[in-house]
Amino acid sequence: MGDLLNCVGNTPLIELKSFSTRQVRLFAKLEMFNPTYSIKDRIVLHILTQAKQKKLLHPGATIIEATSGNTGAALAMMSALMGHKVILTTPEKTSRAKVNAMQAYGADVRISPASAKKGEPEHYISVAKELHSSTPDSFMLNQYENPANIEAHYLTTGPEILNQMKEKIDYLVACGSSGGTITGVGRFLKEYLPEIKVVMPDPVGSVYYSYFKTGKIDKNVIQPYAVQGVGKDFICGCMDFSVLDDIVQFKDQDAFDSVKKLALQEGIFAGGSSGAALYAADLLIKKIKRSANIVVIFPDSGLKYLV
Repeated sequence: MGDLLNCVGNTPLIELKSFSTRQVRLFAKLEMFNPTYSIKDRIVLHILTQAKQKKLLHPGATIIEATSGNTGAALAMMSALMGHKVILTTPEKTSRAKVNAMQAYGADVRISPASAKKGEPEHYISVAKELHSSTPDSFMLNQYENPANIEAHYLTTGPEILNQMKEKIDYLVACGSSGGTITGVGRFLKEYLPEIKVVMPDPVGSVYYSYFKTGKIDKNVIQPYAVQGVGKDFICGCMDFSVLDDIVQFKDQDAFDSVKKLALQEGIFAGGSSGAALYAADLLIKKIKRSANIVVIFPDSGLKYLV
């Protein structure tokens, strides 16, 4: 017997048999089985627990964070359980379903224009930082730069995958936005399985692909894209490119088509970032000419995007 927070993590990992071949087997880590239906429950629980232990988060304090939605929902839920007021900032492309969920948990949600660029006062991260500095007794998770984001996945998601796969993994495919998931899981798995290859899908319009290939930030590649929770128009502190072996670019339609295939062929209704990960994994399957196991991480549920 325990509370809802005991339900975070230990999510199922299953084989996607309609995508596996005779030689290459594809397995999916289903993070929509967390309490708020996304992988972000892991980092929020870890950061809040750590903050309380270090006395950075006091009873009655206001919690503030910039989010594209999933971290916000997790934070709003846990803040409600812990008795904290929460203020969340998010870009206007965030789905209505995600905003509704954050508000249902009692969060004060501030929406920033999608046109606002990183560093501008109206950008959702800038708004969160200003609110944090102007709100007495407030705490900000700072998920994009906080190493505890990486640590959460190094300590939980990575070990779970290793155990569930009985240490037989050749490739990891996972999306990156803040970078915490792929850095934490990839770093952990490479310590145990040095030969594993880590592949990240990145949307056309994000800076990560060009930065990985050239080592430089090319602002000319930045353009709007629809898939949420993937890529960025700046380099997040939690994104460790040394963990990656390759980045695969995808277009919005590639991700959304893969979401449909996943639902029709496997009965799994996942979000667009899961579609992106599946698209990259499917390309990988077609390239591999030997026996191999691929693990793909599906970050959230498609139910978060219906409105």
